[in-house]
Amino acid sequence: MSKNLVIVESPAKCKTIEKYLGKDYRVLASFGHVRDLVPKEGAVDPNNNFAMKYQVIDRNLKHLQEISKEMKKADNLYLATDPDREGEAISWHVHEYLQSKKLLKEKTVHRVVFHEITKKAVSEAIAHPTELSTTLVNAQQARRALDYLVGFNLSPLLWKKIRRGLSAGRVQSPALRMIVERELEIEAFKTREYWSHTADVSAHKQPFKAKLTHFKGEKLAQFSITDEKTATEVKQTLLDVADGKLIVAKLEKKQRKRNPAAPFITSTLQQEAARKLGFTTKRTMMVAQQLYEGIDLGGETAGLITYMRTDSVNLADEAIADIRELIAEKYGADNVPESPRSFKTKSKNAQEAHEAIRPTSAKRLPEDVKNRLTAEQFKLYELIWKRTVACQMIHATLNLVAVDLHCGSEQNVFRATGSTIAKPGFMAVYLEGRDDKKDTDDKESFLPPMEEGRPVDLHEINANQHFTEPPPRYSEASLVKALEEHGIGRPSTYASIISTLQNREYVTLDSKRFHPTDVGRIVNKFLTEHFTQYVDYSFTANLEDNLDAVARGEKDWVPLMNDFWQPFTQLITEKDESVQRSDVTQEAIDEKCPDCGSQLSIRLGRNGRFIGCTQYPECSYTRNLNDDGTQSNEPEVVEGRTCPKCDSALVIKTGRYGKFIGCSGYPKCKHIEPLEKPLDTGVECPQCKKGNILKRKSRYGKVFYSCSEYPSCDYALWNAPVKESCPECNWPVLTLKTTKRRGPEKVCPQKECKYATPYEGDPEDVNGPKAESVG
Repeated sequence: MSKNLVIVESPAKCKTIEKYLGKDYRVLASFGHVRDLVPKEGAVDPNNNFAMKYQVIDRNLKHLQEISKEMKKADNLYLATDPDREGEAISWHVHEYLQSKKLLKEKTVHRVVFHEITKKAVSEAIAHPTELSTTLVNAQQARRALDYLVGFNLSPLLWKKIRRGLSAGRVQSPALRMIVERELEIEAFKTREYWSHTADVSAHKQPFKAKLTHFKGEKLAQFSITDEKTATEVKQTLLDVADGKLIVAKLEKKQRKRNPAAPFITSTLQQEAARKLGFTTKRTMMVAQQLYEGIDLGGETAGLITYMRTDSVNLADEAIADIRELIAEKYGADNVPESPRSFKTKSKNAQEAHEAIRPTSAKRLPEDVKNRLTAEQFKLYELIWKRTVACQMIHATLNLVAVDLHCGSEQNVFRATGSTIAKPGFMAVYLEGRDDKKDTDDKESFLPPMEEGRPVDLHEINANQHFTEPPPRYSEASLVKALEEHGIGRPSTYASIISTLQNREYVTLDSKRFHPTDVGRIVNKFLTEHFTQYVDYSFTANLEDNLDAVARGEKDWVPLMNDFWQPFTQLITEKDESVQRSDVTQEAIDEKCPDCGSQLSIRLGRNGRFIGCTQYPECSYTRNLNDDGTQSNEPEVVEGRTCPKCDSALVIKTGRYGKFIGCSGYPKCKHIEPLEKPLDTGVECPQCKKGNILKRKSRYGKVFYSCSEYPSCDYALWNAPVKESCPECNWPVLTLKTTKRRGPEKVCPQKECKYATPYEGDPEDVNGPKAESVG
């Protein structure tokens, strides 16, 4: 009989931890949260100090029953859920449940945290247990209560004032505001033309380029030259006075040091994985969880990284010593700085865990464990390993050269710059990516040897036309960065914020950039106009800071809840009475209805925004609104094609499931086709052997794969086909299936066949370049 019962969150850890601790310990998983607020009004009672009513989550009842059964046999309970607020709350809920069943009488209860799943870390945690943190539990309860009160009170108001089925969140709403405001910036942006001049020059037969910085004694700004005529005149003037030569007027040489980036925290890991690996935040956290919980390394199972939800950049002294030793062995002692590097945590409330995300052993090289990892696990582990090792290496040294070249006189100046890496230092291992700008520091650009006062050959002067560009839409990486900078959300919430906005269909992700939907715009407009304070970035960040103060034991959570609730509920009541639905869903435009002469307005329908008469239903006049918000009187004609049935023009229409191509002769001709053509996977249909399998989207946007001969052949798959036959049942194709526990696998689609094998390639490139649009 096991005397000690250990509770963790994930079943993936159980066997590994049990093996580390020995036969006197039984390890069971809670499978995440075990209790939640009852899903109805009254779950949080503001009139009774915000007392909360919980119920067991149905799917986890059986796990609690198993924990209860084992608790009857055990003497000691070790609550070992994850080392953050969520984990503390789960431990508390397990404790409360067992206590309600009177299973903790004369039993000892401990709280332990595993920042990494290694034998040493687990053994040390068990040997030095603590108690449940009441302050952390209170902070988490306050967050949950706030989210509940906002959702259960604000969402019904959205139903009344906009449409049914909408919802609003305390943290998601400011994030939505960011995306919508960026879109409005883009729409309001006015493009400006400007010109620059570059000279094609050479010295000692080595060509290089120089940029014009001064013309006739005036320093050039971005908009000094704004039209082609002026640009051409400047070019000709310079060519005339240069007479084929530029004079080296000034030569500057200097060195610059560049220091490595800090080790990963949750937000920076999500950003870098998005930039370098193309991972979504959700995918990054899923793979990181697998690396943390443990990997079978052949003979032993161990966690490869420390806990991945953290905003601390600290590294343990033991880990730093391990890394410095590895650097000396692998990259040479001259790449080890005299003293270990330390980094300052930017977050005021870095408390989610004690360390940055790092390998549990720096000496466990990525290439040594590659054959034990899936392709995604290897990519992320290598990224974390490189960043961690690089952060303890010596700085990089860059040689910088700048040359000023006179054209005809000192009144006209061209400048050329070059850089070389004198000593790569940490850059030999890792260089941090950047959002929406080109990296230049890591790219060498040589300039030939030159001497002051000596001429260089001028071959051509180029007048270059440019146009200003609007700010870029948010990517997942830049949105996480913006949320972090504004203090909105915490490490464990970034991925869920993004998922929630997408699931609610407030935003879409197109070419890895966020676009607000029409519904998202209207919801944001309603919240920013009528609940301004609650979507204000500073208000949200200050509330997060106050919740962190509760977690540190510096504030009581009930007064904090009262301060939020009283003005919030008053505002809900006020807006319910004063705001009309038409105020929110309609926007008047300066145009009269051509049918009845009444005012027209931009309105929100079930298929998005459109222009309609304000006298509806008496007048039913409507017309489309373009994607950019401009008015559209006529449907967009598909160029170069006609209807295959009646030869009429094809037009882009909007239906209940979005845009599609239809015949302009409707209703006489009812030909329709999808706006996005299916992609040919290049895999032959195994059922009819006539068509190929195409990648399609359902009316709800879900991707599936089906035969091009449909409807005569109804073969379909949910997973991407792979042009390989099953080695067990000889079915002509396999499919690529990805799960959280097992990662990407090639599996047989036949129900009666259980064949599955790990897939080592990139899931995005399963059928390579053969996939093409079906025209």
